[in-house]
Amino acid sequence: MAELDRQHLDDPTAGTRRLMKYLERTKKLRISRNRLRRLMRQMGIEAVYPRKRTTIPGGPSGIFPYLLKNMVINGPGQVWAVDITYIPMRRGFMYLFAIIDWYSRKVVGWELSTTLDVGFCLSCLKRAIRQYGSPEIINSDQGCHFTSEKWRECVQDAGIKLSMDGRGRWLDNVVIERFWRTIKYEDLYLKSYATPNELEKGIKKFVLRYNMVRPHQALSWATPDEIHNKWIEHAV
Repeated sequence: MAELDRQHLDDPTAGTRRLMKYLERTKKLRISRNRLRRLMRQMGIEAVYPRKRTTIPGGPSGIFPYLLKNMVINGPGQVWAVDITYIPMRRGFMYLFAIIDWYSRKVVGWELSTTLDVGFCLSCLKRAIRQYGSPEIINSDQGCHFTSEKWRECVQDAGIKLSMDGRGRWLDNVVIERFWRTIKYEDLYLKSYATPNELEKGIKKFVLRYNMVRPHQALSWATPDEIHNKWIEHAV
């Protein structure tokens, strides 16, 4: 699963056939397509490719339009991006939920879980709102967590608008997709944490560095905290 996750990050358009070849050539791992499909479902990953509109899952009450097209995002607290990713460990795996402020790239919340129950997403969101206030919009994919009634009620009760990517449109939520690539290649894959406790401490340390120390090219080499705090101070 860890190697499958790496190959998917390198080539998100690869389907089961191509992923099988990658695994055979790079790690000499032989796996059936049925098992590969099962692991991909368990990890929550799928190939990126154009789809017909009729293949979008979920009822009409659970799917919301993408609100960020041609939108000018000119300050923190305007749009938050949220997502869940699979995190491999030396023994087992966990799931990481994160919230990123679109304008400043600041990670305003994150939480780990051993299961894909929506509860850990809700507790993280509520904590971020208490600390930073409610954003105008939250953008997510169309995963079952974000189309669930519990998630929709929590977001809308806080006065926040829901925005969702088009099916298979990972670029619609590119800010958090880039964060996943960054944390995996700059920390998680290098250190290969053995236990949930080690993983939590490692992510906490990385997020602090990401927000406060690591310069971002997209921010003219400033840090997310510098951009976020400068805007807040100017607004006051």
